[in-house]
Amino acid sequence: MGGLLTEPFLVSLLYGAVTAGMPLLLAGLGEQMSEKAGVLNIGLEGMMLVGAYTGFVAAYHSGSFWLGYLAGGLGGMLTALIVLLLCIRRGLNQIVIGIAITVGAEGLTSLLHYVQFSRSYPRLAAAPVLALPLLRDVPVLGRGLFSHNLLVYLAVALVFALSWMYRSTYLGLSLEAAGNQPAALDAAGVDVVHTRSLAVLCTGFLAGLGGAYLANVGAGIFVPFMTGGAGVIGIVLAMLARGRPLMVMVGAALFGASLAMTTALQVAGIDIPTDVVQMLPFAVVMAVLVVFGRHSMLPSALGTPYTRGER
Repeated sequence: MGGLLTEPFLVSLLYGAVTAGMPLLLAGLGEQMSEKAGVLNIGLEGMMLVGAYTGFVAAYHSGSFWLGYLAGGLGGMLTALIVLLLCIRRGLNQIVIGIAITVGAEGLTSLLHYVQFSRSYPRLAAAPVLALPLLRDVPVLGRGLFSHNLLVYLAVALVFALSWMYRSTYLGLSLEAAGNQPAALDAAGVDVVHTRSLAVLCTGFLAGLGGAYLANVGAGIFVPFMTGGAGVIGIVLAMLARGRPLMVMVGAALFGASLAMTTALQVAGIDIPTDVVQMLPFAVVMAVLVVFGRHSMLPSALGTPYTRGER
């Protein structure tokens, strides 16, 4: 067990936590925005999976990771249009539609992958890394936290940008009102449907971007069903963060570390069955829900369709 204190183990754990936590962070931030506006986006997993497929295909054929990110985000946004049309515009059950989106995305991406690549699994080249000057030279932390793809740093910046937006802007206030007092927002002259639609489209883009990062950077390959519950963890993160993006980032780091434990333990030379280690993220989810779930603060109108003029 002394291998747990070695530099290779700690670097591997930190680096893996960031890499595995990035899709969770982006999806969690998107879900948080959707929930603030009163939409429970159960289809987050499906949006991530579509983003992973479209992002991988775009990066594979273009050779550009940034085109892959863009395609992944747009793929997730296109999937979110289903929620916009059926749940926000038509008022259908958000949970049922969300489950249908996830199941449909799993089948569709598997079929498209099989048609396009048959039984082959092409890989992408390693993603470019930006090592931050000075910080990259810090022992352990430098290689673990400050030598990543540029999208990682942009996602961290997004956390602080969203924190400011929710706290200090009219748009942030409108999102809050759409989830808690939609009738009051309507009376103030702001279109609740448009506000919720904007939030859901942003959720789809961020979830798709997280899926594209998972396929292109985290794995370098697309495999059917590769999200493996990441969307569910993203929903849990958003619910437990109490509207604070910074807490989504902390939670994503925690779950990312549990996902990265398999590789880190192999580096340390510790022989633990892979199935046991891969169970850790979901064990952590259940433990966190038991301890903190009762204290979560959800919008009062979450999951409730809104029709203008109704009170």
